Amino acid sequence: MKKTLSLAATAFCLAATPAFAQFTNPLDKVENTVEGELHPTDAAIVQGRQQVRELAHESLAGLYEIAPGARRAVERSAGYAVFSTFGVKMFFAGGTTGKGLVVNNLSGRQTFMRMAQVQGGLGFGVSQNRLIFVFATQQALRNFINQGWEFGAQANVSAMAGGQGGMFSGAASVAPGVYLYQLTQNGLSATLTVGGTKFFRDPELN
Repeated sequence: MKKTLSLAATAFCLAATPAFAQFTNPLDKVENTVEGELHPTDAAIVQGRQQVRELAHESLAGLYEIAPGARRAVERSAGYAVFSTFGVKMFFAGGTTGKGLVVNNLSGRQTFMRMAQVQGGLGFGVSQNRLIFVFATQQALRNFINQGWEFGAQANVSAMAGGQGGMFSGAASVAPGVYLYQLTQNGLSATLTVGGTKFFRDPELN
């Protein structure tokens, strides 16, 4: 999964292109800390976990600034998950990788996760997104952690969830009791581009 569609090689090619010089992969620090080692040390794992926590904190702060009602949704939920993603698209090949953190609000337990997305079709560009899941029930939270999650290839949906005093305004209802916000460089997205995406436990950070 680490090298889906040779993402690292693609990113290297883009790094030499001035037009993409402004883009930096927020996951580089984590990957260099843990994935660069054949057998990560305890110190590297602890550092990698902390870096994922910092990315999650920054993502939530950005979400609350744009959608203040989301804070109440997150704090009153059974739990939540935050993912930082980075994607590269060149012509017909492309992919997105990400790392994230799941927090059980009842127990305080943290589980570290990964995500991967394969992108088809013609295109060219770089994207950086933050995905924030909110789980209304403990069962939905457990299913996400234990079984992972996979969106079908055509799973792009509109973020039109409402109700409960606007608590989920800007989120999409992706399953019973599961809401998802997508935060892009331009703000909260009205359409979630999650088709062909898998979420699964991180074998290195847990």
